[in-house]
Formats: sequence, C-alpha cells, structure tokens
Amino acid sequence: MMLVLNIHYTPAPDILVPDHVTTDPSIPMVAYRDSFGNWCSRIVAPKGQIRIASTAVVKTSGEPDVVATSAQQHSIEDLPEEALAFLLGSRYCDTEKFSRAAWSLFGQTPSGWGRVQAICDFVHNHISFGYEHARATRTAWETFNERRGVCRDYAHLAIAFCRCMNIPARYCTGYLGDMGVPPPYGPMDFAACVEAYVGGRLYTFDARNNVPRIWRMLMARGRDAIDVAISTAFGPNTLVSFKVWTDEVKSS
Repeated sequence: MMLVLNIHYTPAPDILVPDHVTTDPSIPMVAYRDSFGNWCSRIVAPKGQIRIASTAVVKTSGEPDVVATSAQQHSIEDLPEEALAFLLGSRYCDTEKFSRAAWSLFGQTPSGWGRVQAICDFVHNHISFGYEHARATRTAWETFNERRGVCRDYAHLAIAFCRCMNIPARYCTGYLGDMGVPPPYGPMDFAACVEAYVGGRLYTFDARNNVPRIWRMLMARGRDAIDVAISTAFGPNTLVSFKVWTDEVKSS
C-alpha cells in the first residue's frame, strides 16, 4: 500500500506533536517524498485486518484563508516553469471537453482573482453536495453534467475551468476543522480545495464552502485526486471504517 497521511512539510515549524503514522499490527514502513514533494509511506499489509492511524497537534494563527482581490492573471509566457504542469489536463480534470463551455461562462469575467472566484461561485451553485453522491471515478466533465458530488468533485470542476482559462490550478487535500463555523457541525472529513496561481503566487480557493475558512491543514498537493489518495492498495481490500477528527485545543 502507498499512503499519503502525513501533514505537508510546509507547516513543519508549527507541528507541536509529530504525526507519525502507526499500524496495528505493527509492520515495517518506509517513508519517501513523491514528485510533488508530499510525504508518503509504503507498507506491505499482512493478510487480515490492519488499522492505520495518525495523530498530531499543530499550532495555528487562527487566521482565515488569504483574500487578494487585486491579484492579476499572468500571461502564459510569464508563468514560472513549475506552474505549467497545472495548465494541462489530468485524469479527473478532463479539460479537453471544457474549452467552449469555460470561455462561454467566464470569458467576460475580470481576469485574475475575480475570474477564479467567478469559477468557484459557479461551481458552488452548480453542484448539489451529498456524501451519497461520492463516486471514485467521477471526472470533472461528469460532475459538470450530473451536477452533484462531494468536495473532490467541486475541486476537480473548478480546476478544470481554471486550466481552460489559462490559470494554473492544482488539487489540495488536508484537514478542515469547524473552527469559526456556527453549529450544527457536520461530520469531520478530509477536505479538497484548489490552489490557483494569480498575482505571482498560489492562493487557496474552496468551491465547496466558497468562504474563507480557519485552520486549513494541508496534507498533499497534486494534479488531481489520483496524486494525493490517502491510500492506494495493490490487491483486494475492504475499508471497514474511517474516522477523521479535528479538535481545537486551547493553548495554556
């Protein structure tokens, strides 16, 4: 199995209790960094049931996602080389089907931040959210036509539209707590969002929630969900249970 269960290396100075991945029964584990810089692990799972877990304590400023409405869009020739891969289609972001729809919907929107936000507004209103709508094989084009899905589908559709509009965009997954959100609280889960390159840097956009959120803890980045799957197993397997929690701990 390949596992992507660690917090991304970028907030390392703020990790108070490291998120070591453990297994029960205990088995050897090899850590490595993938081509996107994500921390990953490899195991050979034994026959029978295995429990994989990770817990961490992380310090956060409590500030919401950055909003930079003046961030401008870059011409393709002015983009840094590392951003070019995120202009291309990928497994779940099938941009080749979107060009006409994208330019029809967003060609007249303000370029830069305003265009990415217009895309997120559209995706947020276009899709009906529901865990019962989850499907591991759904592409952005299928999401666009079916108009339903979960957070990964929101992210895939927003990314596909951004790439069609010549805005580099990549898929991000991580923890998203309910800090700053009024009750009733939904079940905790890993959450997908988008990082779009405007104004000389990557900014976070969240088409699912479509408002700046507090304490978004990045785990991994990639072209789409296939690059950041929390587990990839080679051989028959069954997921028996799955639990995610993000509890706020007051500093002493």
